[in-house]
Amino acid sequence: MIAALKNRAYTFKREAYALYIAARDPRVPWYAKVFMALVLAHTFSPIDLIPDFIPVLGYLDDLIVTPLGIALALKMIPAQVIADARGQAEELMRQGKPISRAGAIMVVATWLTIIILVIWAVARIVTR
Repeated sequence: MIAALKNRAYTFKREAYALYIAARDPRVPWYAKVFMALVLAHTFSPIDLIPDFIPVLGYLDDLIVTPLGIALALKMIPAQVIADARGQAEELMRQGKPISRAGAIMVVATWLTIIILVIWAVARIVTR
């Protein structure tokens, strides 16, 4: 069972790297590139959208949202492009994980927006 989980994790990681490579391919449609950019920013961000210390919800993005986003993005890419990208992903995996600064910025901006909206809503309630 442990070997099967390790194999599944390896395949998932390779697919994420393949998306990273395919996102730069001119044969991929623009709408797929936009969706892949969002998925990859979330996947490779050093900061989680929902922090892991929040019970249940903290792991929701790691276990459901991220794999679902990757699966949907893979369906948008032409078969030949993803086959080429998977081959290149093997080499990229040997070099190390890319870190998405754009993903980190996106997560921080989301949290700041949420905090500002909560403060604004509380201020409106208090001033009534």
